[in-house]
Amino acid sequence: MLSIRDIRYSIEGRPLFEGASANIPEGHKVGLVGRNGTGKTTLFKLIREELVLEGGDIRLPSRARIGGVAQEVPANEVSLLNTVLAADTERAELLAEAETATDATRIAEVQTRLADIDAWSAEGRASAILKGLGFTQEEQAMPCSDFSGGWRMRVALAGVLFAAPDLLLLDEPTNYLDLEGALWLESYLAKYPHTVIIISHDRGLLNRAVGAILHLEDRKLTLYQGDYDTFAETRAARLAAAEAEAKKQEARRAHLQSFVDRFRYKASKAVQAQSRLKMIAKMKPITTPAEAALRRFSFPSPEELSPPIVAMESASVGYGDLVVLSKLTLRIDQDDRIALLGRNGEGKSTLSKLLAGKLVAMGGRVTTSSKLRVGYFAQHQVDELFVDETPIDHIRLLRPTETPAKLRARLGGFGIGAEQAETLVGRLSGGQKARLSLMLATIDAPHLLILDEPTNHLDMESREGLVEALTAYTGAVILVSHDMHLLSLVADRLWLVSGGRVAPYEGDLESYRKMLLTRDAPAQKVKPAPKAISRDDRLALKSEVKKCEARVEKLNDMRDKLAKKLADPEMYEPGMANQAATWQKKYAEVMGGLERAEAMWMAAAEKLEAAG
Repeated sequence: MLSIRDIRYSIEGRPLFEGASANIPEGHKVGLVGRNGTGKTTLFKLIREELVLEGGDIRLPSRARIGGVAQEVPANEVSLLNTVLAADTERAELLAEAETATDATRIAEVQTRLADIDAWSAEGRASAILKGLGFTQEEQAMPCSDFSGGWRMRVALAGVLFAAPDLLLLDEPTNYLDLEGALWLESYLAKYPHTVIIISHDRGLLNRAVGAILHLEDRKLTLYQGDYDTFAETRAARLAAAEAEAKKQEARRAHLQSFVDRFRYKASKAVQAQSRLKMIAKMKPITTPAEAALRRFSFPSPEELSPPIVAMESASVGYGDLVVLSKLTLRIDQDDRIALLGRNGEGKSTLSKLLAGKLVAMGGRVTTSSKLRVGYFAQHQVDELFVDETPIDHIRLLRPTETPAKLRARLGGFGIGAEQAETLVGRLSGGQKARLSLMLATIDAPHLLILDEPTNHLDMESREGLVEALTAYTGAVILVSHDMHLLSLVADRLWLVSGGRVAPYEGDLESYRKMLLTRDAPAQKVKPAPKAISRDDRLALKSEVKKCEARVEKLNDMRDKLAKKLADPEMYEPGMANQAATWQKKYAEVMGGLERAEAMWMAAAEKLEAAG
């Protein structure tokens, strides 16, 4: 169990935690939520003892391993697969010791422990994790230096998942994943065998991968059972009750105060007035959480253009001589809300750049309205802001003739207050930078707005504000996002970018999600309606089940004998290295055969059960 008891901690005199407590049982999956800046990442650092508490304590079981993704892996020449394998330090140390140890008893202990942690299947498990996060078999053999920082963050995530720590701390893990990777991670975390705490503003992840929500608010921690939607409903009811009680108390306070104001200077009423003053002083304030009102985005509305605003006929696009997408025959109208689906590297960003005018078609025809204005927001643009200038400086470059009051009003429409408007961008939070970039992208009231992962760094309230703004927006929207909640509320058309083509996806987002999660699973044949079978067929099925059961028992015996042999110190005497390697290989083969035999046994048993 993770026990957090009455902790206190401040940063530069600003308290983040005051008497905060929570208990998280072993094996629970918990989402840590709260507004940006409340201290979620700081809590992770306190748990990892990277920061020192001012009061209270945080306790974990002795020898519990804590894991998380602190930074991207180095850009070295080590392959992705070997980088992930090295993340399991116990396995790496045992393998190294097995190569150099000379004491037969210790060698036997090492081999037994390697068998216990299933070290021989490690490469397959590491490869499966990398594949789930978007790396092909060929890429897994490539050095880390061949990949950008965002992709190396995925490798770091793969490493910590492979190491399987007792407490897994993940801080916005989907920010550097595409939709496919995010959905795979949801599925993986739901089955993770140990405790997980996830900082996330991804509503889909918090609804499908966790069973409880830890809410950080007003320097306190509150644990809610259930997924995020359940938490939101429960909390809304609590807020409504607290607000109603606060109104009643305020009315009573006003009534008492009016009596005091009327009679406090009359001798005959002085005692009663003093009594009521004491009652007012004793009234414990009922406060609702110190939430800022939902700060909405206000996109300027463009004038209406004749449809279509963009039309393509057999267009192709790419880089240099490399064609990435071809045979593009597409149409966009001003009222379209289109989500681009497809794995990373298939060409979603390339299509976005073509629509934004940042790439020119290599062939075919692209026709746009003569008055078309396009707004383009991409993740990298947040990092391209001038860190030594203020938001006012940024907007003044685009609107040099506007008054300071008008510039501040524009920033206010995107939730950037007066204080942040004069703050250097380098000191703003990630969410404030994203708001500034969105404002710059929409300042000219574009008819077509292209958004590539707009929700990274935005908290839950800001994401809901963005949904409302996009719903009210009168221009077309092209959306690339790993946030299924955002896509489901905004997009009314789906385009699948795959195999160098772009085509409408006829299903909905849920069917696309199911397709992704089952894509690598063996194809399932539709089962025909059960037919009556003869007595002889039933006896044959029983015989098959018994044969499978006997095969599993035999392989189990072989596994136990091999494990005993591998644990024998004599196996590791000088000159026996080749034999030890041979027996280890046989052990791995038997384990593989046992897995297949158990699958056959289950299949035969299901057939017999279906036959009645």
